[in-house]
Amino acid sequence: MIRVLLVDDQPLVRAGLRMLCDADELIEVAGEAGDGEQAVRLAERLTPDVVLMDLRMPRLDGIEASRRILRNLPATRIVVLTTFDDDDHLYPALEAGACGFLAKDAEPAELLVAIRRAAAGESPFSPRVLDRLVDQALRAREPRREPGPRLPEGVTERERDVLALLGDGLANAEIAERLNLGVTTVKTHVAGLMGKTGRTNRVQLAVLAVQLGLSGG
Repeated sequence: MIRVLLVDDQPLVRAGLRMLCDADELIEVAGEAGDGEQAVRLAERLTPDVVLMDLRMPRLDGIEASRRILRNLPATRIVVLTTFDDDDHLYPALEAGACGFLAKDAEPAELLVAIRRAAAGESPFSPRVLDRLVDQALRAREPRREPGPRLPEGVTERERDVLALLGDGLANAEIAERLNLGVTTVKTHVAGLMGKTGRTNRVQLAVLAVQLGLSGG
């Protein structure tokens, strides 16, 4: 079972998320939180596999709540649920350690797949959210006039291919099929990319791929 903590300040949203999760036999709702402080306390007590995290909440926002949860529970996977009003909070949430991003109007099936992918160590995201993340990354760099990102010289052609497909949102199995590789080999390439680029999760790699023009994101 994948144990999930639902975090949103709107009871109706939490009720809808619980209904979706309860319909999946592989997912168990471990608890619900209506603000960031409660989320941190419940996460420490319940140790969920995945946290579905709202960003705008009273008492403690989703960014700081994510940071505190991951400080104590680094293996927990945090998937952020966003609206277009959240754009200024997306990149800070990524820097805080969120592993995935989904629009709140995503299809129910997309949400359930995202939970499974997050629990499996992957990074689910809606393509349009990735575009917004890239925009945030670019805007965050503009005031300091920093140069754009570049691939380190040690990145191989195969790693470059994997990076491009990460930017398209493909899961490990899909990348393996596209490149005629084993899933374990794909995981090795992803780990290698993280080590060489300094990115700490797949979403950050996906953002990098789009910034470099390697993918269609």
